[in-house]
Amino acid sequence: MDIMQDTRPILVLGGTGKTGRRVAQGLRDRGLAVRIGSRSAEPGFDWNDAATWAPALQGVGAVYIAYQPDLAVPGAVAAVSEFAETALAAGARRMVLLSGRGEAEAERAERALRETDADWTIVRASWFAQNFSESFLLDAVRAGEVALSAGATREPFIDVDDITDVVVAALTDPVHIGHLYEVTGPRLMTFAEAVGEIAEAGGGPVRYTEIPAEDYAALLGKHGVPAEFVSLVMYLFTTVLDGRNARLADGVRRALGRAPRDFAAYARDTAATGVWAAR
Repeated sequence: MDIMQDTRPILVLGGTGKTGRRVAQGLRDRGLAVRIGSRSAEPGFDWNDAATWAPALQGVGAVYIAYQPDLAVPGAVAAVSEFAETALAAGARRMVLLSGRGEAEAERAERALRETDADWTIVRASWFAQNFSESFLLDAVRAGEVALSAGATREPFIDVDDITDVVVAALTDPVHIGHLYEVTGPRLMTFAEAVGEIAEAGGGPVRYTEIPAEDYAALLGKHGVPAEFVSLVMYLFTTVLDGRNARLADGVRRALGRAPRDFAAYARDTAATGVWAAR
């Protein structure tokens, strides 16, 4: 039975971001009502202002929880726990949480949600392929050099479209209640290999350069990146990318019955949009 025989709207937090806007569109494509949870929406939603949560939750039946900027930041676990209780009080029992693979803080947020009375699903994702085209690595690809402190660590990059399909399925079918889906791409790659595939796909004459972590942090600061974001990125590169995620998981197949999309397909399709053209 389709869980969304409940005609109340689904609140999509981070509804203008990489996963949120895709999830919102995927739900609309199924003819479902969507409410965007963002500071610019009406009513507005702000993770840093709990007074905005109840108005955004009023009348909704389910929630996609994407915490900004990342579950690794201080206060995230408490915020997710408090938000889940606020959602339950508002009558929204169905919750799907986007989590980060290999992050101890993210796993604590997962436990906080599981300890509530919510009908939960957790989607624990590896590094997004779209970080090269829709996030902080885009300008580097356009400039022709991706300089990182990633070393030879291998990562199973996940296409955000696969995350979207798992989240939409979880929000619309009760069979996914109580499941944790660890989602990755179908193969392990170094960042140098990923950049090489972007170049091969037509993403421009881009190369990968390995630099020390402190030099990368200084480079981000030089380009005006806020200090709190620099701290988050450095945590991801110096802690999470230590090899702990250098293995594949079967979450996409378990949730959807198909294989995840390969990075080469992502690179080819993204290059065709022209987004990596030098500017």
